[in-house]
Formats: sequence, C-alpha cells, structure tokens
Amino acid sequence: RQSVTKDTFRQYRILGKGGFGEVCACQVRATGKMYACKKLEKKRIKKRKGEAMALNEKQILEKVNSRFVVSLTYAYETKDALCLVLTIMNGGDLKFHIYNMGNPGFEDERVAFYAAEICCGLQHLHQEGIVYR
Repeated sequence: RQSVTKDTFRQYRILGKGGFGEVCACQVRATGKMYACKKLEKKRIKKRKGEAMALNEKQILEKVNSRFVVSLTYAYETKDALCLVLTIMNGGDLKFHIYNMGNPGFEDERVAFYAAEICCGLQHLHQEGIVYR
C-alpha cells in the first residue's frame, strides 16, 4: 500500500456543498478512476464541535458495501481539510432531478423506482447496525 495524499488525485468541479465543506469530482492519477471527494474543513469541524461526527462518518462509510449507498475508498488529510474519497454516483442527486429535469416532481413509476432504491440503501444500513440521522 502506498500512502494517499492530495497529489494522488486530480480535482475537478464541485458536485455539491454541505455544512462542513464541499464535494468535488476527482480522479486517481495512476488509474484514471473517478470518485467524489468530500472535503471536511478542519476549521468548520472544530467551530461546530464536529470531531466525533467526522470520525463516525468515516467509520460508517468504511463499513458500507451497497450499490445504493456511497462507500469510502480512500481517506487523507491536508493542512486545512479531512478528505473522504467516495464512490461516485453518476447522474446527479435526487434534488437535482426533482427540480431541474423539466416540471418539478416525478411520474408515479419513477417515484416508486427511487423509493425502492432508497429502501434498499436504508435496509443495508440497518443490517449493518447503522441508523441514518
């Protein structure tokens, strides 16, 4: 195993933002494989007393192995951030599809499909003893 650093990856566009930082697309330089890199800013974590939450998130993502939930592939830190490199889910998130793909909302068949995927993801988490929020 080689150590993983920010230089292991090429960083691309921002995919989303959260309370502790942002998620951007990234690519392993050696293999070309694409991932999502969740950067948790150390200052924000410390300010909000989120150290336990960040460690808990890392441990949970390491444990997850489902096609319906992202999982942790790599983790590293920089001077300013903790970086969790996750499997990438192509196609955008559910909020994007609800509001940006024509008229807001979905047809019933599509709702049933997404609900089934969410249930499969939650079922996997519960089998691992993880309760989401």
